[in-house]
Amino acid sequence: MSNPAAILIAGPTASGKSALATALAQKAGGVIVNADSMQVYRDLRIITARPTPEEEARLPHRLYGHVDAAVNFSAGAWVADAAKVLAEARAQQRLAIFVGGTGLYFKALTRGLSAVPPIPPGIREAVRARLERDGVEALHADLALRDPASAERLKPRDRTRIARALEVVEATGRSLTDWHRDGLPPLLPPGTFRALFLAPERDELYVRIDARFEAMLKAGALEEVARLAARKLDSLLPAMKAHGVPALIRHLAGEIKLQEAATIGRADTRHYAKRQFTWFRHQLPEFHWVKPEEAREWLGSSVIPGRA
Repeated sequence: MSNPAAILIAGPTASGKSALATALAQKAGGVIVNADSMQVYRDLRIITARPTPEEEARLPHRLYGHVDAAVNFSAGAWVADAAKVLAEARAQQRLAIFVGGTGLYFKALTRGLSAVPPIPPGIREAVRARLERDGVEALHADLALRDPASAERLKPRDRTRIARALEVVEATGRSLTDWHRDGLPPLLPPGTFRALFLAPERDELYVRIDARFEAMLKAGALEEVARLAARKLDSLLPAMKAHGVPALIRHLAGEIKLQEAATIGRADTRHYAKRQFTWFRHQLPEFHWVKPEEAREWLGSSVIPGRA
């Protein structure tokens, strides 16, 4: 493929995706587009390892920190934003470089997305109130009666997804399964992109994850989370569940020591990285797996001008 419309760079957290995207954008005159569901939040620059203001100023960056933490941002909202960015890049004849670790974003980009309409705030608030009052087990039992397929697919204590499935049934009268069957077309059909998944050695990756978490704490992650906690937002919001955030909030509340919070944050991040490997292997087999040190060679001279 000599002139792809986009390059997709995925991989587990701390695998070197941002550095590769930066090098590619510099050589190919590209625009870097965020495909990480936590880096969309402006409240979470440090704890999500978002590019620094200096890095964002050197090259065009899109969809980083453009959403408030109080927003329940969805994959559908991201796709709508990504469509505008892709159109802008095409108009400017720039290579769009999507980089991140959120598998659902990449799947929506290349496979399409279910056309679930927006949920009215009143219905969302009512379901959340029931969740707090009656507990997740009661909501799962209700979901089993109204949307058996989703109830069987979801873990009985998955608060966020159970609430989401009930919201959809109450707002639309249709199950998530029905909406997923009638989807929207992909922004990037087959043949319009090149996609790679950075796959470092696991032990090396886990060392990098641990070191990066410590570096984030030294850079002010605790203070950042303290500002977020002071807003008293709904704990079910995506931003409130970013890796490291719940544990650091517990520390700020005096429940655990900082060392224990850091241990939990590092472990959660390592577990997430493991799930990323599994998810991409099974859900997006069209991504080409490469070791980080081989990635630039794989992309080749067709998208990195000037290489021999």
